Amino acid sequence: METRYHDRTEAGRVLASMLTTYTNRKDVLVLALPRGGVPVAYEVARALRVPLDVFLVRKLGVPGHEELAMGAIATGGIRVINEDVVRSLHIPPHVLDAVAFREERELERREHLYRDNRPLPVVRDQTVILIDDGLATGATMRAAVQALRVQAPDKIVVAVPVAAYVVYHQFRAEVDEIICAQIPEMFYGVGWWYEDFSQTSDQEVRELLSLSARENPAFTSKR
Repeated sequence: METRYHDRTEAGRVLASMLTTYTNRKDVLVLALPRGGVPVAYEVARALRVPLDVFLVRKLGVPGHEELAMGAIATGGIRVINEDVVRSLHIPPHVLDAVAFREERELERREHLYRDNRPLPVVRDQTVILIDDGLATGATMRAAVQALRVQAPDKIVVAVPVAAYVVYHQFRAEVDEIICAQIPEMFYGVGWWYEDFSQTSDQEVRELLSLSARENPAFTSKR
């Protein structure tokens, strides 16, 4: 039965219950897509007792309609374009480039803010669980997946509390595994599935990453 989550914390706990096969595995790393994915991923990493880190991706919103993604960028110079949106709205290349340039600056700012100059996590030969608070168009998650693939992980698992039906089935062919707690045929948008969908702050991201590191000192020592 489809139900709304109280907040991202509850969604993370529900999602964690579907990922128990990865508990206590030394080859598993949880990577959250900031900012909304971090509270969800914190609960998953905590329940599975595996490391948590962030993977920075920025949506490229259509000017004037920023909630509509025309693509996304990720750490490592990856850019994914939603060709259907770009074509249907006749978005010229210079507009796309201008939005990408602005979002690259924000990506760099968050990299510095969240990571405190810590090195990027090593994902080669690891099982990476990529987490966000939901999948609408999938552009942001798709950018993250493509950016991770070039780093040669052993397995990429996408895990989300809710996803649009069509997008979920697209990802089944794009990643090694996708875990989703709810796949409603009538989607309405990610925020509809949360009673509290207030914006996650930069400070909350920093606090959850710090708390996770304290709870998993073995991971901290590897950095």
